Amino acid sequence: MDDIRRTPDRGWIEVIAGSMFSGKSEELIRRLRRAQIARQKVQIFKPFVDDRFSEDHIVSHSEMRIASENIRHSDDLERQVAVDTEVVGIDEGQFFDPKLPTACNTLADRGKRVIVAGLDKDYLGRPFEPMPQLLAIAEYITKTLAICVVCGEPANHTQRLVASSDRVLVGAGGLYEARCRRCFDPSLARKT
Repeated sequence: MDDIRRTPDRGWIEVIAGSMFSGKSEELIRRLRRAQIARQKVQIFKPFVDDRFSEDHIVSHSEMRIASENIRHSDDLERQVAVDTEVVGIDEGQFFDPKLPTACNTLADRGKRVIVAGLDKDYLGRPFEPMPQLLAIAEYITKTLAICVVCGEPANHTQRLVASSDRVLVGAGGLYEARCRRCFDPSLARKT
């Protein structure tokens, strides 16, 4: 995907999905940096609600970072992406409203390469909207896996370690950890 050159009349959507601690933001940053090295005009966005590590950068758990803009709603993407932008990066897609797939489609139809990273499942193991809809319309999908902190196997789940019924509980280490299918216990978040 990195070597595919976007032409003005041909855009597409790439989705990077997986659990927390699986390298989604790192992969997004890697692709965006390569586009910048190729002298493509890049615009990068993240949801206003995600201010864990920085207000004006996407920051991975491994401290990789890239400058970004905060937006509140998916509709803002269509308004804020410049006409001459070639690549649009979006992190934490699961924190956006249900209109994110429509906004991404509109941008791709305008010839933009749109790259979205986000959790595909919530802390109960359920599809985390709007990511399933993005996966359905994307031309390219990358599924990332973490390492289970219990047994060391590939991890596909995000285990919440604190009691909360809120679907969105923004946090990182201490609140969540990566778990494999066997070690994942969705009831843990209700017991703690």
